Parts: sequence; C-alpha cells; structure tokens
Amino acid sequence: MAGREERPRGPPRERAARFLTARPGLQVREALREVAVPPALDWARRTGPYLPTLHAAGRVFTGWAIREKTYIRAAFDPGPVDLREPAAIERDLLLPALGVTSGTLAPGARVASVGRSRLLVPVSTQSALASLDPDHERLRAACDRLDFLGCYVYSVPTPIGRLAARMFAPSIGVMEDIANANSTACLAAHLAAQNISHITVDMGDTLGRPATITATTQHSPSGPLVRLGGTAEVTHSVPLP
Repeated sequence: MAGREERPRGPPRERAARFLTARPGLQVREALREVAVPPALDWARRTGPYLPTLHAAGRVFTGWAIREKTYIRAAFDPGPVDLREPAAIERDLLLPALGVTSGTLAPGARVASVGRSRLLVPVSTQSALASLDPDHERLRAACDRLDFLGCYVYSVPTPIGRLAARMFAPSIGVMEDIANANSTACLAAHLAAQNISHITVDMGDTLGRPATITATTQHSPSGPLVRLGGTAEVTHSVPLP
C-alpha cells in the first residue's frame, strides 16, 4: 500500500474489549485484531469507512478501515513509543543468540517499547537478514532474563523507506512472526529521527507467508506520532446469523 494513511471521515464506532491470555506479550496484539476483524466480516456485505475506537489493555486505540473493491485498507494508532540505547548486557546476550555478528550489524540498535521492550537490530543487507538462523533456546533464555518480548531484526532502509524485517519472540511462543505491527511502529518512531517519515516493511518471506506493513510518522511536541497500515484481500465471505 502506497501513500500516507489518511483517516477517512465518518462516525466513529466504540468497541470495548478485555483480553485474558496466558502470555502477557500477546494481550495488545490480540486486542488490535479487533480493529481489523469486524470490518473484514462486515464489509463483505457493504462498503463505507469503519472508524473504530478500541479500549483494551488499559489503552485506547483509534483506527480506520475502508473497502476498495475486493481489498480492505486499514490503519491504526499504536500509541506512544519509548526508545533508548541498549545496555551492554542486552547487546551481549541478544546479538549472539540471534547470530548477528560485527560484520553484519549496522549502526542504530535500540530498545523500544509500546508496552513491553524489544530490541531493534539493524543489519547491513537483506541477504544478511534472510540468512539469520537464531538459537531459539538461547534467545528465549536471554529474553526471559531481560524481560524482553523479542528481537526485531531489519535491513537498512532504502532512501524511499523500503526494508525487510524478521521478528523473533520465543519467550511468548513465537519462533518467528509472519508480521509484527507493534515492532514496526517502534522502528518507524526510531527512523523518524533520521527524517524517514514513511516506511514499507516486508516480512514473512522466510516463512513462505509474505506480508507488508506500512507506517507513517508525524512530528509532535511529545514525540513522533505513528500510524500503521496494511491491506487485506477479501477472497470469500460467509454470512453470519
């Protein structure tokens, strides 16, 4: 999906939800699915903008989605992102477990959070990213020790903000995620300081499940405002009773 994520006009819809999971790191991820799933079911029968406000995990998420022929475009606000430099012990525990070496590591690693910390790890090329083969047990132990969600490894972005990424989160039972929206939001906030305001992130290729997430940022007095987006194709619909 190209272009900036402009919120359509229309009446907002309130949707309150509470999610109880055995894995705390999944709570917000599961909650955010409520922004996309109801439109996918509803718009199979109608058109028009969907402007939800979701209350979950002690936070408020705003978003929008709109159907265009057989596709649904959607975007949401993931909330504020906290960023900091990684401590030496965090780098020492996580980078070897990932298999990232000094020869492939690019400058700019950051610890980022929209609720739970994860390490953003830049690597020099997409081939270096694709060839990563983490030691998942070692990575799980390191993440558990640091109370990290996982590691988001990404290739250095092109001048137009295109890049690839892989998300490893063994501490919550996800060896590798097909697509990870919150970590992409963290990366967008980080890259905003480099005057990159729009990114397109390809994920899932190594799993045979390609996905693309877009993110835009705008500057504000409190820090970068991030808007995440994506597009889904409606291949068939099932009427609900």
